[in-house]
Amino acid sequence: MPDFSNSVLAIFLIFCRVGSCLMLLPGFSSSLIPMQVRLFLAFAVSLALSPVLLPTLLPLVTVGSDADRLATIASEILNGLFIGLLGRCFMIALQFGGHIIAQGIGMGQTLGVAMEDDAGADPALVTLVTMTATVLIFILNLHAEIAKALVASYSAIPVAGGFAVRANLASLVDNLSESFLLCLRISSPFILYAVIVNFAIGLANKLTPQIPVYFISLPFVLAGGLVVFGYSVGDFLILFMQDFQKWVMLG
Repeated sequence: MPDFSNSVLAIFLIFCRVGSCLMLLPGFSSSLIPMQVRLFLAFAVSLALSPVLLPTLLPLVTVGSDADRLATIASEILNGLFIGLLGRCFMIALQFGGHIIAQGIGMGQTLGVAMEDDAGADPALVTLVTMTATVLIFILNLHAEIAKALVASYSAIPVAGGFAVRANLASLVDNLSESFLLCLRISSPFILYAVIVNFAIGLANKLTPQIPVYFISLPFVLAGGLVVFGYSVGDFLILFMQDFQKWVMLG
């Protein structure tokens, strides 16, 4: 009976890290997926990973007091949330880049369907980009690589080490820097397009102040922006998937 209870506790520790990680990862954490489905998915992934991880965790749960076990559970939840947050940073950067693109080509006020219940509606272009990136994560089988990365995380962030605040904060800062550099690379053609177009429109408005140039030029700005978007959308989605895949492989 003690062996059984220790095994249950070890599986629960796996569930704490896996479940809290899936709460924040792109695709798995969407509120459009019913809560029961997300719960059973986290439980199924935890059971699937348990044969690999139980030999590592069983010696840790057989020693220590109840207070130590509670501290271990809390630290595993924090570790899982931290890992999920690292992956979520890439989707936040992509969403922010989508907002820059939408504003640059004049589609900032064209709202689409809200992808999260607790968030306001994003521009339709942002919804298109983030939904496409989420679908690509599953098409490229990166969700399976995420499971491998969770197993590898027990070597990088051991259970016995608890939640290392200083090291995790440094990793989060590095990840934010990398993800928002990715955002700048994605949106740079549209920033350049917006600067050139607005400079040209402002110059034309100065030369012919009697004509409402801004209202007349809006359809042309939108058409040109959509042409640029059509030519570049494949490239910046490739950039995003390469960086996200690199994070998964190194995670």
